[in-house]
Amino acid sequence: MTYSEPARKAAGPATGITVYGCGQDEATLFREMAPRFGVKVTITDSAVSEANTGLASGNRCISVGHKTRITNPALLALSRAGVTYISTRSIGRNHIDVEYAAGVGISVENVAYSPDSVADYTLMLMLMAVRNVKVTVRRSDRHDYRLNEVRGKELRDLTIGVVGTGRIGTAVVERLRGFGGRILACDRRPKTAADYVSLDELLRLSDIVTLHAPLTTDTHHLLDRRRIEQMKLGAFIINTGRGSLIDTGALVSALENGRLGGAALDVIEGEEGIFYADCRNRRIESKALLRLQEMPNVLITPHTAYYTDHALSDTVENSITNCLTFERRNQHG
Repeated sequence: MTYSEPARKAAGPATGITVYGCGQDEATLFREMAPRFGVKVTITDSAVSEANTGLASGNRCISVGHKTRITNPALLALSRAGVTYISTRSIGRNHIDVEYAAGVGISVENVAYSPDSVADYTLMLMLMAVRNVKVTVRRSDRHDYRLNEVRGKELRDLTIGVVGTGRIGTAVVERLRGFGGRILACDRRPKTAADYVSLDELLRLSDIVTLHAPLTTDTHHLLDRRRIEQMKLGAFIINTGRGSLIDTGALVSALENGRLGGAALDVIEGEEGIFYADCRNRRIESKALLRLQEMPNVLITPHTAYYTDHALSDTVENSITNCLTFERRNQHG
């Protein structure tokens, strides 16, 4: 993970950066910040493709979004266009084949942004899950204000397991301390004040399991069928990390048979092409997503935990400073 202090305005010709997959809110920030950092930005709302790599011509650095996977042919085309550095406006890099990129001469780095955005959202999802908010709100929308079957739980009475204690996981732990419950954590390198245990023990003891590990080959389906079956009966899963940390088929089965008490998911396997799109008048092919959304004890939100004013500003600023830092390293070789 890279985090840079704001760069001083560059002397001489402006550094050029092509910004791909840029939404209107991001574009406004890039245009506001570019003069302050002495950079010239070329902005497109289209994701990187073989067809539009010409937009990067003359610029060694590009900034990309996380919503669309960048194919290897597109990476090769970028390399041929002279691109040597990609700053992805996300913490995760799993939408880019980083090894292939390196093989064609392109470095890839992520950005840091306020961990509070995702940490706040994670706590909100926990509270909504254990207080049966989905059922309560749906009933209220139908003017059914009875309380039967919506009695909730208090966090102080629960054991909460935090899987992954990087910047976001640590921020979650800090917030949980105020609720008074027991906090367990699992990470290769302990970083915060919590009871660190093995993953198997955390799953066995926790009433709520919240996932904040990066998605790698080692963590793909970290919660598979075997591990979900190890979890405490009636436990809740919260996922604001990456969808593929969970075997979705196994999750659906555990929810259907009552093994789990519920789930709150801001990310899900196969979300690409669905989340961030208006799907009101189109068919959704993901049967797992449709099934999960039917369940009264499952909350689904469209990968929005990171999306706050503060975090978006951090993301744009740090994407620019990453590019400037790369250019300085390259100049001083």
